[in-house]
Amino acid sequence: MSTLANKVAIVTGASRGIGARIAVALGKAGANVVVNYVTSRDAAEQVVSELGEAGAHAVAVQADVSKPADAARLFDVAIERFGKVDILVNNAGVLIFKRIEETSDEDYAQTFDINVRGTFLMLREASRRLENGGRIVNLSSSVTRLMVPGYGVYSATKGAVEQLTRVFAKEAGGCGITVNSVSPGPTNTELFNQDKNEETIKRLAEMAALRRIGEPDEVARVVLFLVSDEASWVTGQNIGVNGGFA
Repeated sequence: MSTLANKVAIVTGASRGIGARIAVALGKAGANVVVNYVTSRDAAEQVVSELGEAGAHAVAVQADVSKPADAARLFDVAIERFGKVDILVNNAGVLIFKRIEETSDEDYAQTFDINVRGTFLMLREASRRLENGGRIVNLSSSVTRLMVPGYGVYSATKGAVEQLTRVFAKEAGGCGITVNSVSPGPTNTELFNQDKNEETIKRLAEMAALRRIGEPDEVARVVLFLVSDEASWVTGQNIGVNGGFA
């Protein structure tokens, strides 16, 4: 894997879970990293500290990506601190595990605001400010390939993210920018585990060909590949990182 030395990355939702491990993987590969968080400042600073111990430069930035001014500020800080932005990983997201009949208007609005509007706003900023030859990876989910009760609204938002990915790949390709999405299966994170009992988690694990739940670092390694030079001919794709879940 080629180094990411002198590259600058923004990772949204990077204070914990998959986002945190992506931020660490990019930093250890040489990138300067903007670690985005909304409320988990201490957790974000822990990620920055881990990156510092690995010899990487990083900064934690509070921003709600569903707000245009905050999305723009992430790019402002990255450029002010590191001079440019080469890599964008849209990881910020929420998961409300409810059947459609139980989903409130507020649940629906929050999920679409963060998962879809947040991705859209960051892509719009990237269209203006990402370096030529840059890399974008959006986080989707393998539930878009299945009909799993409780994931109706969430899977709808991730389906939208996949379509934004495909279209933006065409729009940004003239600048040498690649745009891909990654679809994790069940992964051992706080976001995945919330609102689920042991029986539900076991059932989802058994749906994977490898009969287990994935780990955040396994997803991070695929993202690292997609932002590297080795993936220069990969764009507009959705990569399942799910142990054969779907």
